[in-house]
Amino acid sequence: MRNTYFIGLITLALSIASCGDGKKKNIAENTPIIKVSVNSVSEEGGDSFLTTSGKIEAVNSANLSTRMMGYVDRIYVNVGDKVQKGQQLISISNADLSAKLAQVNAGITEATAAYTNAEKDYNRFMALFSENSASQKELDDITANYNMAKARLEAAKQMKNEVNAQFSYANIRAPFSGVVTNKFIKEGDMANPGMPLLEVESPGKFQVMAMVPENEILEIKANTTVDVILKSLNETVKGKVVEISTSSKNTGGQYLVKVVLDKTDAGILSGMYATVRFPIAQKKNAQSVMIPKEAIVNNGELTGVYTVSQSNTALLRWLRLGRTMGDQVEVLSGLTSDEQYIVSAEGKLYNGAKISIQ
Repeated sequence: MRNTYFIGLITLALSIASCGDGKKKNIAENTPIIKVSVNSVSEEGGDSFLTTSGKIEAVNSANLSTRMMGYVDRIYVNVGDKVQKGQQLISISNADLSAKLAQVNAGITEATAAYTNAEKDYNRFMALFSENSASQKELDDITANYNMAKARLEAAKQMKNEVNAQFSYANIRAPFSGVVTNKFIKEGDMANPGMPLLEVESPGKFQVMAMVPENEILEIKANTTVDVILKSLNETVKGKVVEISTSSKNTGGQYLVKVVLDKTDAGILSGMYATVRFPIAQKKNAQSVMIPKEAIVNNGELTGVYTVSQSNTALLRWLRLGRTMGDQVEVLSGLTSDEQYIVSAEGKLYNGAKISIQ
């Protein structure tokens, strides 16, 4: 009886196991096959390009501020207005300066009267001294008084120049002809020394400030002609490298390279994003594995690509990437030559997904 019971249990277990295997087999068979397009890894050498991003800005650009504190009385322009060099843009309350100027003018009047009187005395005593009617001591005293009066008048005039210079900070004027591109303050606000009030740019000549990694900065030379790609305008314009920074101390380990754009009819605006493509000559006999950007898979800070396994399934491979050259990315590790990777798929890929190569 007991043997019959054990035999029944074993038979039941085998039946359940066979049913489970059948279900798994049916699920695997019913998994949809995803059609994909693949490429083979190739090694490239010779000349290539280093691609970096930057932002368009005007060559002539200035943030206007003041050296004095006061309330903004009036703003004469709006964003987008064209201005001429020397045109007044902002006036700041200057009642204290006006009072100081009145005091300085009064001081100049007083110093002028004293100087005129001292000059007359000096000329008179010079005549008397030449006739031996005045002593040397008297002449020396009059000469000293004359020189002091002259110095006081000069000091009063220089004080007026100082006040007039301060008036220039109360009346903000355009440093060059251009367009008002930003306004950081409104009428009635308090203007503080060094605080930006307006931004003025001179359109027509633009530049790009590009960030270049340290392993490539030595390959970039001044006066090199580069391509600047403006994706928003679907335009590519030429530019020239005019400045190369020699320090990355305050730029996060990367080096600033200034590229001035050639004159073009493209509707370039300050603030547009641009891609700068620098021609970089690879080292002799150097080979690099390149794959298109569209094949890259991003997961947080990880980047990878789907490859084709021996069983014709998708296999996610994590990569270590290098520089970007046009629409290609350099693979430093993770792929080998002649290995196939998936470029595009007609469905959502995942590890182990069945694929069909088109």
